[in-house]
Amino acid sequence: MDCDVVIYNITQHAEQLEEALWAVSALHDKMNHFSGPKMFILVSTVMTWACSKPIDPDDPELPFTDEIFWRRRAHPNFKHHIDLEKRVVKMGKTNRKLFSTYVVASGLQYGMGEQIFHFFFKTSWLGQEQRVPVFGDGKNIVPTVHIKDLASVVHNVIEHQPKPYYLLAVDQSHNTMEEIVKVMEMDSLQVNLRLEAVHIKELFSMEWSCESGLVENMEQVVEEFRQTRGMLPLRVCVVGPPAVGKSSVCKQICEHYRLHHITLKETITETIAQLEFVGNNSDPEAENDELAADLLFSLKESMEQNGGLLEDHLLVKVLKHKLMSNPCKNQGFILDGFPKTYEQAKELFSDEEESEGDTSMTSGHNRRITPEFVLVLDASDSFLRDRVMNLPERVVQEQNYEQDHFLQKLIRYREANMEEETVVNFFDELDVSLLYLGKKIFDTLGPPRNYGRSIEEVKKEERRKVEERMRREEQERAKEERNEEEEARHRAARWDEWTKHLEEVRQQEEELLEVQSASMRSYLMEQVMPILSRGLMECCTARPHDPVDFLVQHPAPVTP
Repeated sequence: MDCDVVIYNITQHAEQLEEALWAVSALHDKMNHFSGPKMFILVSTVMTWACSKPIDPDDPELPFTDEIFWRRRAHPNFKHHIDLEKRVVKMGKTNRKLFSTYVVASGLQYGMGEQIFHFFFKTSWLGQEQRVPVFGDGKNIVPTVHIKDLASVVHNVIEHQPKPYYLLAVDQSHNTMEEIVKVMEMDSLQVNLRLEAVHIKELFSMEWSCESGLVENMEQVVEEFRQTRGMLPLRVCVVGPPAVGKSSVCKQICEHYRLHHITLKETITETIAQLEFVGNNSDPEAENDELAADLLFSLKESMEQNGGLLEDHLLVKVLKHKLMSNPCKNQGFILDGFPKTYEQAKELFSDEEESEGDTSMTSGHNRRITPEFVLVLDASDSFLRDRVMNLPERVVQEQNYEQDHFLQKLIRYREANMEEETVVNFFDELDVSLLYLGKKIFDTLGPPRNYGRSIEEVKKEERRKVEERMRREEQERAKEERNEEEEARHRAARWDEWTKHLEEVRQQEEELLEVQSASMRSYLMEQVMPILSRGLMECCTARPHDPVDFLVQHPAPVTP
């Protein structure tokens, strides 16, 4: 209740309608207790006009205006929106001095990161689809407004408090769906409306951000999308002597940041294949096709004359075209092992348009492809030679690292970097961040600047983790089984050893007892048993009542 102005935007989520109705109803019920006037602004959607009948059946291109808002008819999925609009307008008529209400019907919003158009921008940014799909025939007119212009309209409503309580907020474009080529929500993007915001033009003096619409201001909107969502390309260059490990580092960085790995060999092969495809599927009289044929001839001729290598100006031309491609401009790239010389770097990253009339180093380079970071790898010649000697034969042949070729490459690299004008010096002059081996690369480059992994990649990673977990569990179970088997063998061996030892002890005790009892047995047999035997015989003959007393009282005579 402390706010003088309450704004509710119901253009994004249907759940916002109930909350907006509760808010305007609560304010309306308590307006007699207000200490000052209050205003409620409902930002609605032009979908409440989607099923409106044409003003003039003979002139279907005649635009709707907010002056005839009472004739609007909503799309079936936006019935609740138009009901809320009517209730907001009605509540504002009770006492406009204390509680005024406005409805701003917004066109489909774009700019500053996108909402409904986000799918198109994401699809284009990823570059995985050849064409962005268009629902319907694409001839329907889609009313739009830049989010900044919508904010300006709301600000002007608050400041001027116009008499009309229903206003359209749309730009001056009348672009069709085919022209916009954006798909997100079928209901919204299949609307066919030609709207004109009369009240805004007559009542407000606005400084429009995109008055001419989305199509005319696409470059600005794309830049806003990249900046707002952090979809900025990461451009990295890795330089160093041959066999120092540039490709390995590049692959790790590409995997972490999802960048495009640009190598000379693959880029040249890809370019030649594309030019050959164009030559086989084109009109020989077309100018572009003729240029492609000339370039293909120049590339092949240069490679034939230079032992499979390209001249610098052709190599730079091919690489620059690759770096200027949409995938590299959108996601970024990592340039593997090129440029090798100062002149190559200067030619590759120069911008002819900016450099005309300006000889300064920093202003003459192409900012769209110049790396943000340069990773400088280095090692001693002896280390590099030993590393090449220990590489698999397959890798040596693929990289052309046979002893003579490798040593020639290494010598050329060292000679090129002994001069004052080296590749590192070129980037240093441009104030590009140089990262030498030994620092933490990922910490310096920062977090990734992309959408992250796709659904398929996430599922693949989950499957990999499950398989890895199952493999570890299987290994642990196998290890436990081996441990149990080993323990059982040890127990059996210990039991056998203990049993054998126990048998030896028992046998030793018996032998000792036999030795110790020999004299006693002799005494018993010679002195005791004869007398006892005769006494027992007499006892058996007499059969006394108490044999023990009989033996005591009638001892048998001792035979001398």
